[in-house]
Parts: sequence; C-alpha cells; structure tokens
Amino acid sequence: MRIGSMWKDVSKSFFERPVTERYPFERHATPPRLRGLLHWDYTTCIGCGLCQKDCPAEAIEVEIVDRKAKLFNFTYHADRCTFCAQCVQSCNKGSLSLLHDEWELAALNKTPFCFAWHSPEPENIKE
Repeated sequence: MRIGSMWKDVSKSFFERPVTERYPFERHATPPRLRGLLHWDYTTCIGCGLCQKDCPAEAIEVEIVDRKAKLFNFTYHADRCTFCAQCVQSCNKGSLSLLHDEWELAALNKTPFCFAWHSPEPENIKE
C-alpha cells in the first residue's frame, strides 16, 4: 500500500462522519417478523404437548400437574432453541409466540437461558 493512498483515507476520515452506529444507546425498531424469545400464554394452553413433540432442538418441556384444573409446568431452554418457530406452528390453541422485541440473548453462562413458567393455581379449588 502506498503512503499517498493511506494519507488520502486518513484525511477524508477527519471530515466525514463515521458510518458506525452507537448501538446500545441508539436502537432501531425491530422488524415484526423477527424471531426472538418464546412467550407462553398459560390461559389458552391445554397441555397437549405438541410443541414439545415437534421441537427439533428439544428446547421445550411440558409437565402436566393437573389437566382438569389446567395446571402445567412449561420449561423453555433458550440456549437449545434454533428459533425455527415449529412450536408456534404446531400449537393449535395459539399459546406460543416468538416475541420480536426480546432478541438480545447473551450471557456468560447458561443459567439465564432456562425459563420455567407455571400456570397459577386456581383459587376456587375445594380440598
């Protein structure tokens, strides 16, 4: 590389704004079809387990506590997920969705990537 061509690039950078963006401080809107973190809606879930069966990465675990009272334990392993949305496609009640707003998934260990949701216990159960 010649010194003259390098000097030309250096001098041009003094007068032009940088092309890079200040990412953590300036954020752009995410596209609506971006596949981010999985969201489970316990109010519509019937515990059929189709999402668990169809997940190619085995990232979903559905445990039935009481089917009659609609009590389920739903565990999602985001570190295993390939974000293919097969679970969303196979859910016939629409209980699963991939959020496009929550997509920043970075950590130093795997602990924050295991999400465990439990459907709340109904208050009108008689024992």
